[in-house]
Amino acid sequence: MENIPEQKQEKQPGDEHKMVPQPEFIRDSYKGSEKLKHKVAMITGGDSGIGRSVAVHFAREGADCCIVYKNEDLDALETKNLVEKEGRKCLLIRGDLTSEKYCTDVVESCISEFKRLDILVNNAAVQFPKECIQEISEDQLKETFEVNIFAMFSLIKAALKYMESGGRIINSTSVTAYRGSSHLVDYAATKGAITSLTRSLAKQLAEKGILVNGVAPGPIWTPLIPATFDEVSEFGRKTPLGRPGQPSEVGPAYVFLACNDASYVTGQVIHVNGGEVIGA
Repeated sequence: MENIPEQKQEKQPGDEHKMVPQPEFIRDSYKGSEKLKHKVAMITGGDSGIGRSVAVHFAREGADCCIVYKNEDLDALETKNLVEKEGRKCLLIRGDLTSEKYCTDVVESCISEFKRLDILVNNAAVQFPKECIQEISEDQLKETFEVNIFAMFSLIKAALKYMESGGRIINSTSVTAYRGSSHLVDYAATKGAITSLTRSLAKQLAEKGILVNGVAPGPIWTPLIPATFDEVSEFGRKTPLGRPGQPSEVGPAYVFLACNDASYVTGQVIHVNGGEVIGA
C-alpha cells in the first residue's frame, strides 16, 4: 500500500480537466444538514467522477472521508481539497484493490486514522469496451472481475470487523446490469454480480443492523467516459431526458442511503439513469 507521494504527478488520460463541459460534482445550492455528522466513510474510486461527488456530498453532511484510488494523484488531491474545504478530514490511500491483503491494509489504515468506519462505498471500477465477445481476452476478463467485484468482497470482509449496527455498505452497480450492454459485456456481467451481492448480503447482515444497498447510475459524465470511448458526442442522448447526468445528480442518492433517512431500506438499488425504466 502506498501513501500519496508529495512530488508532482502527470495527469492521466481522461482526467476531468480535459472534459468539455467540466463535470459538476456538487451543486452550489446543496445545503448540508449534518446527516452524516461524526461518521467516517471509505470511498473507493473516490479521486474523481461519482466517487468524488460522493465524497464532497458526504463531507458537506459532516463525514470524514477515506479515499482509495489507483494512481490518479492530482485528481485525488483535488478531492481531498474539496473535502477539507467543507471542514472535514480526508485520508488518501493509493494502490491496487485487486490484492486481498491490500484491501485489508486499506481498512486498517482507515481505522488507524479515524478509529472507526461507518460507511463503505464500493465504487471503483474499470471498463474496456469491445464490440464482440471474441475480443475480450482472458486477461481483460480477469481484470474486470478482480477490480469490479472481487475487490468488493475483500473490502467488505475487512470492513465488517469494525462496522457496528447502523453501518452502511453502498455498492455502485449500473444500468447495464439490468438492460445489458452490447459493447460492455464483461463490465455488465460484473455489475449484475454486484446487484446480486447487494441483495444477498443485505439479508445476511440484517440481523446485525448493517444495511446494504446500491446505486445504479445510467450515463454519467465522468472522466471514465472519454478515457474509454473514442466518440462521446452522443453519450447519454438516448435517455428520456436526452442528456448525460452530472455526478452532482448522483451523489445525493448515496447520501440518502448512508443516513438515517434510509433506516428501513436494505437490499435495494436506486436508479439514477435519466428516465430509463428498469425492471427487477
